[in-house]
Amino acid sequence: DGDLPYRRELNTMPQWAGSCWYYLRFIDPQNQEQFVDPEKEQAWMPIDLYVGGAEHAVLHLLYARFWHKVLYDRGHVSHPEPFQRLVNQGMILGEMEFTGFQDSAGNYLSASQVSRNQEGQHVDGETSQPVQEVKLEPKLVEKQGDIFVLQDNADIRVESRAFKMSKSRGNVVNPDDVVDNYGADTLRLYEMFMGPLEASKPWNMSGVSGVRNFLDRSWRMIVDDRAESLELHEAVQQIDCDDEQNRILHRTIKAVSEDFENMEFNTAIARLMEFVNHFTGSQTRPQSAMERFVLLLAPLAPHLGEELWQILGHDESLAYEPWPTYDEAMTQDDVLEIPVQIQGKVRTKLAVPADTDQATLEEIARNDANVLQWLEGKEIIKVIVVPKRLVNFVVK
Repeated sequence: DGDLPYRRELNTMPQWAGSCWYYLRFIDPQNQEQFVDPEKEQAWMPIDLYVGGAEHAVLHLLYARFWHKVLYDRGHVSHPEPFQRLVNQGMILGEMEFTGFQDSAGNYLSASQVSRNQEGQHVDGETSQPVQEVKLEPKLVEKQGDIFVLQDNADIRVESRAFKMSKSRGNVVNPDDVVDNYGADTLRLYEMFMGPLEASKPWNMSGVSGVRNFLDRSWRMIVDDRAESLELHEAVQQIDCDDEQNRILHRTIKAVSEDFENMEFNTAIARLMEFVNHFTGSQTRPQSAMERFVLLLAPLAPHLGEELWQILGHDESLAYEPWPTYDEAMTQDDVLEIPVQIQGKVRTKLAVPADTDQATLEEIARNDANVLQWLEGKEIIKVIVVPKRLVNFVVK
């Protein structure tokens, strides 16, 4: 074989090396002379946000930073670090699993009473007798504060735990099934509503149903679901918001905008739920407010957002619409409810204009009938006034 010709293998860096600088090539993918034009690289780099699992710290993130630093040392890129901010998203676990413990007689023991012996077996912590694990259906337990207990006996604490999804455990949730039964927007919204982005969270099908109900209510707030064709609800009108509606609208825009900026999607969704609760109860719903609500909802539920946008009378996609803005003054209450404490206990509350200054607030409190009743026969030692917050009388 020594006389046969061979072709030298030149592709000696597959996979990791090839996938670690893709973000640079994305900037200038058609360049046939350079892997990236220096001017374009300076304009677009570094990347603002990198979202990935914690395992990326010793995988893609590590390799990408290594290769980027090599390119920086060689003068091919302008920044020593490719990513400015790192966010590790949490893992979505399987549904919560519940375990009860029974003694030899079949009586349930509270999980707080059960421990493990040296052999790792579950035993009664009081008698050291072995106990049997019993898998419980979710319908047999109920939540009590931060723990779960038997529905039939609240004194029996149940062990609750969510595990990583795996085929061997049989707790894998197929997203295709969720999309088929509830819709893609529901799946997307629920994943963001489960909890903080960085936290690991257990899947819960009842939570999926709750999110779908919210989307249905959002639809019915704007669309007449009893009409033969797609029509706006009769409450949606070309009118201005009243003072309370304006306050709710501007507060929602502000809160959702800030939550998006902080990647706190679960609280942003909660704000939108509050909006729907308020406007669903309104006899009239200004169309301008409904349109701004849809723009806030669209990043979370894009399919529903586009449909509602068209029903509201728009021919073009909402993707090119500017983000709603808010007036800070509109987010403030005109009237505040100020608690009045006497010796540290709240005795009454005062309704005062939001701009009431410290001296005026104290004067109002001193002359309030309820306060005078509690101060009768007592000597005022000190008055603590925090504008917009509280009034506290120290007496003896």
